[in-house]
Amino acid sequence: MLFLEYPKCATCQKAKKWLDGHGIEYTDRHIVEENPTYDELKKWYEGSALALKKFFNTSGKLYKELQLKDKLPVMSEEEQLRLLATDGMLVKRPLIVDGDTVLTGFREAEWTEKLHAGS
Repeated sequence: MLFLEYPKCATCQKAKKWLDGHGIEYTDRHIVEENPTYDELKKWYEGSALALKKFFNTSGKLYKELQLKDKLPVMSEEEQLRLLATDGMLVKRPLIVDGDTVLTGFREAEWTEKLHAGS
């Protein structure tokens, strides 16, 4: 399991604590120092049932500075994926990739269900 995070992000810290508390093993990756590549993002997006918008950090400063709320609807999937690959701060975090399971953001109930933490 790959856990992409920005260490200063409070939600990422909470998610990491949750993973550790449930004894879930993962490989930690700094989302800014090692930004997801276009190929990774394309594979994760296509392998998930998520809308591409779910991969964007819509509350982030960079998202707002680039006025992506207005620009994304007119961009192709290709353009959006290429943009995401330019800066880890654009990517919703934390991001979990485990085979076919891709989770963006931390919602405890969803993680419990998808990562079978209760079983």
